[in-house]
Amino acid sequence: MIDPVRARRIKLLGLDVDGVLTDNGLWIGTVGGARVEFKRFDAQDGLGFALLRNAGLEVCWVSGRVSDSTAERAKELKITELVQDRGANKLVPVQEILTRKGLGWDELAWVGDDIADLPVFRKVGLAIATDNAVPEAKALAHHVTARPGGYGAVREVIVDLLTARGEYDAALRRYLEERGDHPL
Repeated sequence: MIDPVRARRIKLLGLDVDGVLTDNGLWIGTVGGARVEFKRFDAQDGLGFALLRNAGLEVCWVSGRVSDSTAERAKELKITELVQDRGANKLVPVQEILTRKGLGWDELAWVGDDIADLPVFRKVGLAIATDNAVPEAKALAHHVTARPGGYGAVREVIVDLLTARGEYDAALRRYLEERGDHPL
């Protein structure tokens, strides 16, 4: 269960990509002489971002791997804050995003799974590790998901975060109304 006090302070949900939005698998090869890379993303995570937007929370993705697959998925989900940096130094780009948005570290929830996420975990208001995270990340996390990255962990985080804030039912109702579906 995510702490409701921490959850209510959050204005931005930040995510690592590989091992959080994906199962950490990479399919790399060549097609017609050109290098190609594919990643597996969970469709249920994608719908979670629509719920998050309906609750008025923003999202950023910061990855230590540059990948066209990540950029395509971010575009498809209307994620406007995407940073891909081979150096995997996440503190600098996250600080830049927070500064640009006028937010403090305590207003950021971060979902990560690996050592590159540890510096961010030490500063954020809500650190969340996926079930498949390394032990060092789990030790620093305020919350650990039941699901592993790439298998609905992000959707779980979004539902748990909105539930802890008391906003899940309203976000779900808005989502269904936008689709023209009968609300619950």
